[in-house]
Amino acid sequence: MRQESESPTPHLRVRRERGHTVLEFRGEIDIASASRIEPRLDRETRRPGALVVLDLGGIEFFDCSGLRLLHRARRQVLAGGGQVHLVCAHPLTLRMLRITGLSRLLPPRPTLEEVLGVSLPAARRTGR
Repeated sequence: MRQESESPTPHLRVRRERGHTVLEFRGEIDIASASRIEPRLDRETRRPGALVVLDLGGIEFFDCSGLRLLHRARRQVLAGGGQVHLVCAHPLTLRMLRITGLSRLLPPRPTLEEVLGVSLPAARRTGR
């Protein structure tokens, strides 16, 4: 079941899906957008036992401010005894995650469906 939530900033959409809080980053994640994202990110990742998915599927640009947000979210979720997952398939962002070592702490998965274990019809999986 998917439950939509308000978007506190055009760069972050928060929704509940299959018992997880999905934080969907959008557009350009830089120092300006990160400062607007941070308060909502903190509210969602500091919940005790939170199950959080950080979804980078909607980003167009991602700099070190975005990396800092991911690291902050991971630290806060784990401190509260929760679980955190990362969805990212963009080659340049994946490269940045590998270079910085963040991919070892927060291994990226290519799709939200893979993280949530959603079973898709075969035609949709193959793009037909």
